[in-house]
Amino acid sequence: MFDEMPLSAQMQRVKGRAGAVMGAGGRLERLWQQGSAKAMLPRMHGRAPEVVFLNTAGGLTGGDRLDYRLEIGAGAQVVGTTQTAERAYRSAGGAARVETRLVVGPGARLHWLPQEVILFEGASLDRLLVAEMAGDAELVTLETLVLGRAAMGERLRDLQLRDRREVIRDGRCAMVEAIRLGPEDMDRAGHAGLNGAVAVATLSLFARDAEDRLARLRAVLPVEGPVRAAASAWDGRVVARFMAAEAWPLRQAVARAVARLTDGPLPRVWQI
Repeated sequence: MFDEMPLSAQMQRVKGRAGAVMGAGGRLERLWQQGSAKAMLPRMHGRAPEVVFLNTAGGLTGGDRLDYRLEIGAGAQVVGTTQTAERAYRSAGGAARVETRLVVGPGARLHWLPQEVILFEGASLDRLLVAEMAGDAELVTLETLVLGRAAMGERLRDLQLRDRREVIRDGRCAMVEAIRLGPEDMDRAGHAGLNGAVAVATLSLFARDAEDRLARLRAVLPVEGPVRAAASAWDGRVVARFMAAEAWPLRQAVARAVARLTDGPLPRVWQI
């Protein structure tokens, strides 16, 4: 005798929503979580509150959907991060989608510092981050991508990535960045194909004094060795970009840059 299971039951998809609203002084005003998406607030001592997001499914594959939201009230100081690196596995059909919404109120400071996204062979991932901030607020964002599993010697050949980031500042568009990678990009050896890099990161700061922090950020950026990095500043914005042939040296370089740019400790869940 053989039991038959409907295909829909065999191929269950991850769905999750999680978010938090932090008021003045970093006090939690509202928290919600549904499905595999969780939001946690570990106990902090002498540090800004941290909101830690987690996908309890252990990874993403085609058809999965996660939605995160973090709202920071006027004058609050909060760090947002993820419990661990997210993993995008081979897709059996369709793309996984992760959408993140950030809202930063007047005079507030939000440091959005998620850990890496590791892309496996055959992954298909759509990501969207939209941040809305007041003109006098401070926002730091970090996005890190790792192409393949170094411990297994994996070199990606089949990949579909669509990654878009938008920052709306005082009602006006301050940044739009879109990345798209496919199999054709993995075959390119030149700069258009990441020039051999398998780990990349973008660290951005939006603040009234952003340009004043450029020199001290550049002081900790690697100028030679396994990681290449550069930074520039304009119109209340600083952007640093990192490329490396291995994930671990890049993570260390990014950690130093985050600490210098934010003038504060790394999120407690980071392991450096």
